[in-house]
Amino acid sequence: MKRSEINSLIEDAKDFFAAHQFMLPPWAFWKIEDWKDCGNTEVITNQLGWDLTDYGEGRFHERGLILFTLRNGNLATGHRKPYAEKIMIVGEGQICPMHFHWSKMEDIINRGGGNLVIELNGSDENEQFSGKPLSVMVDGIERIVEPGGIVTLTPGESITLEKGMYHRFYGEKGKGHVLVGEVSSVNDDNTDNRFYRSMPRFPEIEEDVPPVHLLCTDYPQFI
Repeated sequence: MKRSEINSLIEDAKDFFAAHQFMLPPWAFWKIEDWKDCGNTEVITNQLGWDLTDYGEGRFHERGLILFTLRNGNLATGHRKPYAEKIMIVGEGQICPMHFHWSKMEDIINRGGGNLVIELNGSDENEQFSGKPLSVMVDGIERIVEPGGIVTLTPGESITLEKGMYHRFYGEKGKGHVLVGEVSSVNDDNTDNRFYRSMPRFPEIEEDVPPVHLLCTDYPQFI
């Protein structure tokens, strides 16, 4: 992805969050120079902040995701915070590909906007689709979903995704972009994503212009 595209997507995301009255912390708006001499903060060590990906395919609006990590622990350092929170924007038909997590258990919440469609599959001991029905909790109420079945979350609804539960999601067409929350155990996107079809979690960036705001993966390079 070109840095100019990333800058533009972050600007659009800021507008979308503001339109839905979801307020980000002050450092979400820092420029590069604002990060100087900020020390070894939790923001940096636990990869908080802006994050986006096109999964290496160069088609962000078809297969991509932009998000902001608000809080997180750290599996590598044993940081005592055992939870994480993210806010995401999912476009109409914009796919987050099929994957599961070995360590993370999460609630996905439709915070507003359109409808979020989630496709589900169980996994077996070989990390393939199990072909078995799934028991999932939707707002604390059990629902049985057939292999490859879907759960559509309207604004205010949520689903609990267990470890090893394959899922992919996208915004329902004709309903608009979706403001999606995630509340989970500690998140580690470097080691805890098992994509059904192998793909990179983070994008390769072409630095055609300077970054306006840093991504969480930019910290080692720019700070």
